[in-house]
Amino acid sequence: MPKSSRRIAVHPLTLREVEVVRVQDLTPGMRRITLAGAEFREFTSANGFAQPAFGSTGFDDDIRLVFRYPGQDRPVLPTQEEKGLHLPRDPRPLSRVYTVRRWDPETGELDIDFARHGIGVGTTWAYRAQVGDRIHFFGPGSSRALPQDADWLLVAGDETALPAIARLLEELPEGSRAQVFIEVGHQEDRQEVPERAGVEVTWLVRDSADADADAATDTGLTSHLLDAVRNCAWWDGKPFAWVAGEQSVVRDIRRHLVEDRGMSKQDVEFAGYWRRGEVVALETDAAVPDPQKTKTPFEKLHDLTELIPPVAIRTAVELGVPELISRGVTAVKDLAVRVDADERALGKLLRYLHTLDVVTATEPGHYALTAVGEVLTVDFMADFLHPAGAAGREFRGIHGLTESIRTGRASYASITGQTFAEARAEQDYEDRYLERLAKFQAALAEPIATSGILEGVRHLVLHSGGAGTQAREFVTAHENLTVTIAALPAQADWLRRDLLDTVPDEQQRARIGVVEQSVFEPSPPAEIVFIIRALKILPDADAAHALRRAAENLLPGGRVLLVEDVFDTDDLDEHDGEADLLALTVHGSGLRTAAELDDVISRAGLRRSLTHTVGWGTRVLELVPGQQH
Repeated sequence: MPKSSRRIAVHPLTLREVEVVRVQDLTPGMRRITLAGAEFREFTSANGFAQPAFGSTGFDDDIRLVFRYPGQDRPVLPTQEEKGLHLPRDPRPLSRVYTVRRWDPETGELDIDFARHGIGVGTTWAYRAQVGDRIHFFGPGSSRALPQDADWLLVAGDETALPAIARLLEELPEGSRAQVFIEVGHQEDRQEVPERAGVEVTWLVRDSADADADAATDTGLTSHLLDAVRNCAWWDGKPFAWVAGEQSVVRDIRRHLVEDRGMSKQDVEFAGYWRRGEVVALETDAAVPDPQKTKTPFEKLHDLTELIPPVAIRTAVELGVPELISRGVTAVKDLAVRVDADERALGKLLRYLHTLDVVTATEPGHYALTAVGEVLTVDFMADFLHPAGAAGREFRGIHGLTESIRTGRASYASITGQTFAEARAEQDYEDRYLERLAKFQAALAEPIATSGILEGVRHLVLHSGGAGTQAREFVTAHENLTVTIAALPAQADWLRRDLLDTVPDEQQRARIGVVEQSVFEPSPPAEIVFIIRALKILPDADAAHALRRAAENLLPGGRVLLVEDVFDTDDLDEHDGEADLLALTVHGSGLRTAAELDDVISRAGLRRSLTHTVGWGTRVLELVPGQQH
């Protein structure tokens, strides 16, 4: 979820079962399925939890349809919880994401448009669907409003983005200005969309000549969308861009808008709806995806212990090879010059990446990215894999796992030559680290802000790496609330600068202050001290000390609010295990179990008075002075 200037509203996740009531072919390449049913309204789940009525207010809202695995009579379903869903892992639900093309709350009907695009479980279901068929879905998890400070919109997408674009054109406020580019395969794939003053819609059609040319390069893509955006008139005022479609095309358009047009990244929202070359089918039925093949224990262990693929891929990212190939540098000799590498050695790396299906050879000495390789050009993934990235630098600590297991302490300094705290203190790294955190905070903060937890509160002190975005959501929802962000000097410096972009409303920004203060110092007097995911990096004694300090200056009746991830030992999860081990090597701590977190709270002289579950299942613990019993 990239950082965006669009306001977000988070919805609870509810599993619903509905029925197909209409099937309509809009064009030869697009089929509309209309769904209806009682569970679009408020209902009680089979396990007794009250569920809200369905809602969809954003033009690009999406839901996740759940399908049956081939050969199975019923789908693998999530389990409804009071707040959110529990997804089984072995096997996982077979699901795909689709845009809400139309939602009519009066008739209780929802339209989903399916592009006939390749072979996949969703397309197969849609083109076999009949009236009366039933299907489960959940979502949307959130809705985003149109940006309020944009003077005009730039919209570009292929047929997979057409449902969202068509809904946008129908729901644009009067007086909106927009340039819209839509690419489709054939003239008959064009659809009727609203015409209104100030909105220019351009259809781009892939003709047979383009298809033949593309076949020669084995990409199946054209440059229509990119060329249209590059050559479009650039209107006066501040633009906001929404781009969706094939991942590599979307990536190149985004690059142009940011690098050539100078647009802010948060004003370019993008979605790679699909990637070329991703087709997995059963040998007996090319229209049905193949479930995961059964592996022997030996094969599974081999996969778990193989070290060379991740090291080789990270090396390629560190050198910048995928990025260069995506920009047209395909020859090994040219790549070697650009990345300052030995040509023969780089050739070995690319040859190995070819065996991993990360690149493919287009001609002797030349390579192109596969669908897998294209993912390496996504900013978030590159940051995760590059050893100097905001996430990648932290992940270097895992190489000291043996030392940490033996000692129970952080081994990061042994591997990198400095503690992670010292690494964070470098301003450039601190800036990138906090920028990465900020991208994910609105979906956490909005449901907290609108839940009633902060009702009537006038002053809140906030300790959190994502404090700017969180403070914006809090003051937006509560007009009498002031927020003091407490942060270390390097963090405070970035947060002050970021607030200008994150909170453009001057009156709201005036109610947010930043003070240089650690979590170990007594907080300023306040009704609430809110600590969000700040204890994972601290040993138990330090975490208890931080909570004790947070409660020292609470006003009468005040509370400490705590959001902290915990390790669920009853439902083991691989990603939780990874986070636990990484925190051990980097900080000497880790993910606590619920019982261990309760022990830290008790050692701080606090007790849990309430637990609020909000949004997608986030638990907010309400702590007050007094030992737990």
